[in-house]
Amino acid sequence: MLIIGELINSSRKAINEAVENSDAEYIKKIALEQVEAGADYLDVNCGTRVFNEVETMEWLVNTIQEVAEVPLCIDSPNPKALEAGLALCKYGQPMINSINDERERFEAVLPLVLKYKAKVVALCMDDTGMPETADDRLRVVKSLYTKLKNNGVPDEDMYFDPLVKPISSVDTAGMEVLETIKAIKAQYPDVHFMCGLSNVSYGLPNRKILNRLFVVQTMTLGMDGYILNPTDKGMMGTIAGSQALLGKDSYCMNYLSAHRKGIYEE
Repeated sequence: MLIIGELINSSRKAINEAVENSDAEYIKKIALEQVEAGADYLDVNCGTRVFNEVETMEWLVNTIQEVAEVPLCIDSPNPKALEAGLALCKYGQPMINSINDERERFEAVLPLVLKYKAKVVALCMDDTGMPETADDRLRVVKSLYTKLKNNGVPDEDMYFDPLVKPISSVDTAGMEVLETIKAIKAQYPDVHFMCGLSNVSYGLPNRKILNRLFVVQTMTLGMDGYILNPTDKGMMGTIAGSQALLGKDSYCMNYLSAHRKGIYEE
């Protein structure tokens, strides 16, 4: 299971203010809190800083790495910002968020995947737009997998994102994701998965409950990576418990560790 901490994102008001004020201590605090809560990677996203994204990315990466010795997931629509962040990564194997099968995006990001030997989040979308059904997603997966594989990217470095949409706008959005995970797992058993899970509950009340239920459903079918808030004890406890029940936690060691940390205390 790979957990990517999502909180260092300039679309969040507190992070944007910290960037504007060069408040390195706040960024370090958020980085450390996520690592201590169980994040394996930290996502770094300053895509809202359109006019100085490259400089902001460099500052964020350097600041985070002063206190957190974990790999980073460099997250940007701008290939120049991606490279700026990747070039500064010190710890472990970096990850790129993301590549997709749109020709322009694929051609811009693939060289960075290869140059930095990075893991890569692969979005199930192409030049035709956002897919509606599991079959549409699988068509994109087949194309993306073939291209990445032919360019030397190993299966274990591919993290397919099945594109979680809100069930508030599309009744079958949850089921389409589940069907996609099941099909990818059957056809490409050695690849991994990654998604922004909370999209599923957008626009609805009691979002935390829906998110926790969906994490159990997706894990049951093979989902093994999430971009989320690791300081949400309820979510992290749900993941630890689900791993134990699915036989993916030897002697329930992770579950017992979560218990000792007080994650299950009300």
